[in-house]
Amino acid sequence: MSGEAGRSHALAGIALVVAASACFAALDTTTKWVSAGVPLLMALWFRYAFQAVATTLVVVPLRGRAVWRTRHLSWQLVRGVLLLASSLLAFASLRFMPVGEFTAIVMITPLVITLLAATILKERVSAARWALVAGGFVGTLMIIRPGGSSFGLASLLPLALVGCNSWFQVLTSKMARTEDPVTMHLYTGWTGTLVASLALPFVWTSLDNPWHWAGLCFMGFMGAVGHFMLIMAYTRAPAATLTPYLYSQIGFAMLGGVIVFSHLPDHLSLAGIVMIAVCGAAGAWLTVRERRDRVPDAA
Repeated sequence: MSGEAGRSHALAGIALVVAASACFAALDTTTKWVSAGVPLLMALWFRYAFQAVATTLVVVPLRGRAVWRTRHLSWQLVRGVLLLASSLLAFASLRFMPVGEFTAIVMITPLVITLLAATILKERVSAARWALVAGGFVGTLMIIRPGGSSFGLASLLPLALVGCNSWFQVLTSKMARTEDPVTMHLYTGWTGTLVASLALPFVWTSLDNPWHWAGLCFMGFMGAVGHFMLIMAYTRAPAATLTPYLYSQIGFAMLGGVIVFSHLPDHLSLAGIVMIAVCGAAGAWLTVRERRDRVPDAA
């Protein structure tokens, strides 16, 4: 691929990641609004069912039944359950937290993966990365403020989400070496739908407000479109190039909070949000530099 073509593909990938981030921020904002009038598990089921059906209708006619083939069915199911648990924790968190602050805390996931790599996988982590991990956690503490008047058990929900999502990302990175990302996307949607269906008869309720139905459909649509855009982005540019732009979701989430809920973070929360975004983006930049340094100079 020529340099000009490579730059064009990278710009297309960046644009797709930013658009996906906007979709996910819209999903979270709508989730917070819908959760005030719809049972949590019912909203979760609808979000996954919409994504699973939409993905199947688009992908299967193009790829045929071969798209369902996988070498690691059990890990596909584990991955789907992990994402479902992450979504459940996200829905619960959004009932109690503003969208912008919630999104910022979730964005420490790459930093937690660094921690897992060092402690569980025994990978070598540089001092600079440890400093960024510490900075991200300080930013998180500035948002949730343990010991403050607004702190409660609900404030720990996003941290549980980060832990669950980190293991999901670690498993995803390992499976992506041998599995088709579209196949992974299909199994994720259907695993979430089937598991959530077990609870559906116990939580289903009639909705009289048509806007709640519209909100549920919009959540499913944004989730499906966002994940499709991410898949297309990663076929055009490497993850190390795209990761810094995922932090644009924080800005979109804050904008959604202002527009829908008239909420602006206070000064301390805003400082924490900025610290998380800077540390996360710097971590992605370090990844690019380290990979470049590992590539030997051409002879």
